Amino acid sequence: MSTRKPIIAGNWKMFKTISEAKQFVEAVKGEAEVDGVESVICAPYTTLPALVEAVQGTSIAIGAQNVHFEDNGAYTGEISGLMLKEIGVKYVIIGHSERRAYFAETDEIVNKKMHAAFKHNLLPIVCVGEKLEERDAGQTKDVCKTQTVGALAGLTAAQVAETVIAYEPIWAIGTGKSSTAADAQDVIGYIRSIVAELYDQTTADAVRIQYGGSVKPETVVEYMGQTDIDGALVGGASLEPASYIALVRGAK
Repeated sequence: MSTRKPIIAGNWKMFKTISEAKQFVEAVKGEAEVDGVESVICAPYTTLPALVEAVQGTSIAIGAQNVHFEDNGAYTGEISGLMLKEIGVKYVIIGHSERRAYFAETDEIVNKKMHAAFKHNLLPIVCVGEKLEERDAGQTKDVCKTQTVGALAGLTAAQVAETVIAYEPIWAIGTGKSSTAADAQDVIGYIRSIVAELYDQTTADAVRIQYGGSVKPETVVEYMGQTDIDGALVGGASLEPASYIALVRGAK
């Protein structure tokens, strides 16, 4: 039986004002706090200080959706790990497929951001996953291996053990389509085997691997029933308090 603590991370993407974020926390306090499950909200930069304050005294953790790999510099519009750490966030999403697709993030950039996160004691939720054409071509595992190896390059076993990997097939994000639980388990089990090859079985057994891609309260239980699936990175279904609460409870 796995000793890994399930983790449900809501990715709000570019949604919610500060007042909306505060209202959300008030609605989920207590309800989305379940023994044995880690609840995380990854929100837009502007809401982060208010959210960190709002969850004080709760078991809910706050994360950012991105981080720059430098501490400071002439990077207009960017936010560094130094800045995020001062706010008090715990997690940061790195390499989300939308960042890769819309902002040209490469495996090299993702890796630099991983090192920046650990430099500032932020825990990364690093995303890997294939496009529809790659899936159709039978390249799912090759893509996931390349991205996983690239993301983890140069990290210590102890750092990798603290990392959360999110397997997000790109064709399933925001489309209403999703991998079957068995398919997701097959790929996530493979990703865990890659970690074992790169490091050792102890590290592979420690790393938490989520599934992401149109996860809903009614499907989360089936995903969580799989041996290697340790939670979910959830977009749209994390925006409503009732839905988020149901996701956290379904991960128990």
